[in-house]
Amino acid sequence: MIYHFTQLPTPLGDRAQGAFSDEELMKMIQARSADGLGLLNDRYALLIKSISMQILHNDADTEDLLQDVLLEIWNRAASYDSQKGKPLGWIVTLTRRRSIDRLRRRDTYVRVENRLTEELKAGAEHWSHVYEDMALHDMGKYLNRALAGLPKAQRNALKMAYHKQMTQREIAARTGIPLGTVKTRLELGLRKMAASLHGQEDLIGASRRFRLGEYNTKATASTLATPISG
Repeated sequence: MIYHFTQLPTPLGDRAQGAFSDEELMKMIQARSADGLGLLNDRYALLIKSISMQILHNDADTEDLLQDVLLEIWNRAASYDSQKGKPLGWIVTLTRRRSIDRLRRRDTYVRVENRLTEELKAGAEHWSHVYEDMALHDMGKYLNRALAGLPKAQRNALKMAYHKQMTQREIAARTGIPLGTVKTRLELGLRKMAASLHGQEDLIGASRRFRLGEYNTKATASTLATPISG
């Protein structure tokens, strides 16, 4: 039988509430009298909540603790022995023990929750890196394949443009090739690579930086179809 102990009736009748000693109330509770527990609640509820508040520092936990203590008094009343101490001392000891138990459970829950949150966050970051690395690896294979299929002149021009970040004029000056020829080679090479990568738009979008084997590039789906300015 479970009671909401804060609403237990109190049998004032012919005797004022204060006329019942703590020992008498405990005997009533041992006789399974809910009225006895109700009177004990009226007498010591504020004390129980005050003790638990000093430990728990939480109103909701304190209210719950009061119910826990009263329920335990009800369930363990038969084990109370007046020869070993007064009811008040027993109630205070019980309240402190249950408050500490609740505090430990609450702190353990908070630590577990925080640790789980950190692990989930770390896991999400880990898998994010894994997926990005997979995208980079796959994109690198497609780019290497597309680059290898170009004529040597176009392939060399693209490597200079993207790996070395050289402009058309710088490539022309470095190689001695006319600027117009450099521009044509780059445009043709880019168009051929864009055609080779058709259908891989999602993979391209997932990778912010692509690798050409040992070569790094900042190319995107749009730049593969856009001539490099000089």
